[in-house]
Amino acid sequence: MGTIAAVSRSGEYTFTKPNHDSITLLAGLGVEGDVHQGVTVKHRSRVKRDPTQPNLRQVHLMHAELHDELNANGFAVEPGQLGENITTRGVDLLALPTGTRLHLGSRAVVEVTGLRNPCPQIEAFQAGLLKEVVGRDENGNVVRKAGIMSIVLVGGEVRPGDEIRVELPAEPHRPLSPV
Repeated sequence: MGTIAAVSRSGEYTFTKPNHDSITLLAGLGVEGDVHQGVTVKHRSRVKRDPTQPNLRQVHLMHAELHDELNANGFAVEPGQLGENITTRGVDLLALPTGTRLHLGSRAVVEVTGLRNPCPQIEAFQAGLLKEVVGRDENGNVVRKAGIMSIVLVGGEVRPGDEIRVELPAEPHRPLSPV
């Protein structure tokens, strides 16, 4: 079990999202008041390709342990600054299989759809940061560490300090891939 460290949203297309005391998740839509809320894709690059595709990126979650690692490596990163809606602690988000359900607080439930594919905006935020959040493992495979994406199954209010309960999908598990 883990906890929510911070919650963030922005009503405008900004890379960094301000922190709030709480956010409201809306079933099938995402974070109320966030620019990426909606049934169909809202990320500008994806809208250009096909504005009718389903929004598999309604809620972006990132582990606070990544912030700890980045800060230890000389960067200055706080919750929300890399565009995430929910900053977690104590859950290995990147190891979760596709379809995992995360129960957030007393009511909300999101389903993990895949990995966030780090974009050049990360490098624009702080020079050298992109290579910290995307790299290669010892076998040459690409490793993406910039969090995971999800859709909202059950809405509800989410706030820092809320508990996170992980519900794994039925096997066989499918590893996360970029969405």
